[in-house]
Amino acid sequence: MSVPLTLLGLLEREPSHGYDLKREYDTYFGRGKPLPFGQVYATLSRLARDGKVVAGEAEPGAGPDRKRYVITEAGVTEFETWLTEPVEPEPHLQTVLFSKVLLALMLGRPAGHYLDTQRSAHLQRMRELTALKRTGGMIDALLADHGLFHLEADLRWIDMTAARLDALAQVVLDGSADSSWAGSQ
Repeated sequence: MSVPLTLLGLLEREPSHGYDLKREYDTYFGRGKPLPFGQVYATLSRLARDGKVVAGEAEPGAGPDRKRYVITEAGVTEFETWLTEPVEPEPHLQTVLFSKVLLALMLGRPAGHYLDTQRSAHLQRMRELTALKRTGGMIDALLADHGLFHLEADLRWIDMTAARLDALAQVVLDGSADSSWAGSQ
């Protein structure tokens, strides 16, 4: 998640105070990880320094004086460029799951036990996300679906890898981690 670009997007919708930006960010993007106030204002300061936003004059409020931030043309251009670029497709070929399995095999440790433990953790997280889908709103449901689909893919990989552990162990122990692995699929 790019906090600066997300704040630019919120500012393109309408000029806002830092407090309002934090509240909107937390509502839509901060699920389980709210944005600290200090980060909001530090990010707005950098965006202002870089000419992406301008801060209005301080306005009196219920608490400390507040500044309304407005996106500049440079900010709109940067946000538009970011919005139209595709996100790098995942997954990356070197994942923590993969690394742990290979290292366990290399060190003679029980890779199957690790896969079973990981499967249990994935299933627990899937139960949590399924509950969120049932109790949350549309945004929660879409985020939960995204997470569930990734977890389902991981579970398929875990099951396939568990079925191939003996062959993989042989490849790893022989030190022949090359294209011969593709043939043992």
